[in-house]
Amino acid sequence: MHNLPTVCSRRAIMKLLPVASLLLLLLTTLEARPKPAALKCRTGPLDIVFVIDSSRSVRPFEFETMRRFMMDIIGNLDVGPNATRVGVIQYSSQVQNIFSLKTFFTRADMERAINSIIPLAQGTMTGLAIQYAMNVAFTTQEGARPPHKRIPRIAIIVTDGRPQDRVTEVASQARSAGIEIYAVGIQRADMNSLRAMASPPLEEHVFLVESFELIQQFAKQFQDKLCGVDMCMEREHGCQHSCISTPGSFYCECNPGYRLNVDGKTCSPIDACADGSHGCQHHCVSVRGSYSCRCRPGYYLSHNKRSCTMIDYCSFGNHSCQHECVSIPNGHYCRCRSGFTLQPDSKSCRATDLCNGVDHGCEFKCVSTEGSYHCVCPEGQQLQADGKTCSKCGAGHVDLVMVIDGSKSVRPQNFELVKQFVNRIVDLLEVSPHGTRVGLVQYSSRVRTEFPLNKYHSADEIKKAVMDVEYMEKGTMTGLALKHMVEHSFSELEGARPLSHNIPRIGLVFTDGRSQDDISEWARRAKESGIVMFAVGVGKAVEEELRAIASEPVEQHFSYSADFTTMTHLVENFSLNICPEEGKGETEIRSPCECEALVQFQTNTVAILQSLTEKNILWGDAWACQGAEDWVHMGEGGIAHSLAQMTARLEDLEKQIANKK
Repeated sequence: MHNLPTVCSRRAIMKLLPVASLLLLLLTTLEARPKPAALKCRTGPLDIVFVIDSSRSVRPFEFETMRRFMMDIIGNLDVGPNATRVGVIQYSSQVQNIFSLKTFFTRADMERAINSIIPLAQGTMTGLAIQYAMNVAFTTQEGARPPHKRIPRIAIIVTDGRPQDRVTEVASQARSAGIEIYAVGIQRADMNSLRAMASPPLEEHVFLVESFELIQQFAKQFQDKLCGVDMCMEREHGCQHSCISTPGSFYCECNPGYRLNVDGKTCSPIDACADGSHGCQHHCVSVRGSYSCRCRPGYYLSHNKRSCTMIDYCSFGNHSCQHECVSIPNGHYCRCRSGFTLQPDSKSCRATDLCNGVDHGCEFKCVSTEGSYHCVCPEGQQLQADGKTCSKCGAGHVDLVMVIDGSKSVRPQNFELVKQFVNRIVDLLEVSPHGTRVGLVQYSSRVRTEFPLNKYHSADEIKKAVMDVEYMEKGTMTGLALKHMVEHSFSELEGARPLSHNIPRIGLVFTDGRSQDDISEWARRAKESGIVMFAVGVGKAVEEELRAIASEPVEQHFSYSADFTTMTHLVENFSLNICPEEGKGETEIRSPCECEALVQFQTNTVAILQSLTEKNILWGDAWACQGAEDWVHMGEGGIAHSLAQMTARLEDLEKQIANKK
């Protein structure tokens, strides 16, 4: 009876053995099954700097626990240059950079650097460490991403004691600079100091661990605080392009070529042409944050993709120009060589008047011939050996003031032609202090004396001064210029000789358009004051104004040319009217005919002749000239008769001189 339970127990055990074996196998299988890998923190990139207390109060095994704490957190982060970056500094009485945010981008490299840390074992200057983190560790030079990237900056401060310096103010500055501070205190850490350092809300950023043994358990809790949930997945973020998750929050980013709008969610294309730095010669076209250059019609884009080159339409070979083809934007035109004129078909050329087509250099007049030209001089003057210049107008000693138009309608290139025109006139004159004097006035909206009558004493000096004149380029106040000429240019102060010397006063006014003020009053006063007025017009000059300026007879004192490049005949007209006039006054009276007997007679009696009336002098000179010219055309009998007349006239003139004495 006593053996019955034993037997039953054995039987039961035997029945349970197969079941136990099956359960054991199942447990073994479950135990052998691979455990799921720990999930990494992938909610978004972070810039994390560990600030580790290595003061003397931290014992060696405790510092080893800190190493483990850092490596546990790093081991669960998605580290990399475009993901989470990690830096480590340790502090005691000083701060030591272990590695910066830009140093390592793999967990293996970071763990090796952390394992090689040698504690400083000095004081506890936590404020100094925070200052270093703010001023150095979290700078872009040390690897922190720029603020506009909005990558969270996180400082994890681990300490076991009370700071020996002030932390409240420097921690506030660090938080204001955008650094999120987690304060982890161990054992003897001062809670008030931890709260002074940490970011709000304090319940999420302040941790007190009772012992170093528990810090590794805290690492998992701390990791959850850092990583949290992917806010871009948990809520409707509203980002138009990309959502970037951060611990407890998120922000929006735009695709390349777009910028985030002020609403923080939508994106707008960046106008890459707006800042003006594109360098496009013609047009800039924005294309999603970039740009391309385009050229105006008639141009193509050069190899540098910025400058433009005009299309050479002449190179196509279909222009049909007889002489030259000239490309312009959107087409071409034909041009003839010098000495030829383009025909109405705009393609063929015909030989032209060379006097108007080339710079012939004739001082007085150019005469075209078939395929060539030659120069001629006024009556009474001879062509010089150079085939271009003429003998000087020696008899016409005058005070000449030229008044030239410098208004904007003349244009710079034509103003240079005007200056050449002035110098062509100067070439006709015998310039000297006692001969012809020349002054120059330029006008536009105002009047400027370029040089007065007594400034220069030779033709070369005047011509150089004329070429140095600067173009005024404004309005056309011709009346104001006439007033200036009357009141100032012919004053003795500016070099005009006294009226009593009987030196002719000549004013030459050059203009290319209608005056903007009244000219009639001062044109009349100029002529009433004894000034012989010449008017020269070009282009859009108004004929009635020119006639109002000119002296009588108007036809001899008024000239006009349709173009600046064909002003040669104006010089010719001017020289014809000024040169036959003989000077009268203080200078020596000279005969234009160079008659030997008359010259000798004048030399002996010059003092008395100066006191004779103008009528006698002009009449005597004119008669003498005419007599000399008649000799050339007379036969033997005619010459004898003329000599008798000349002798009688000289005797009569001599009596007048005797009576004058």
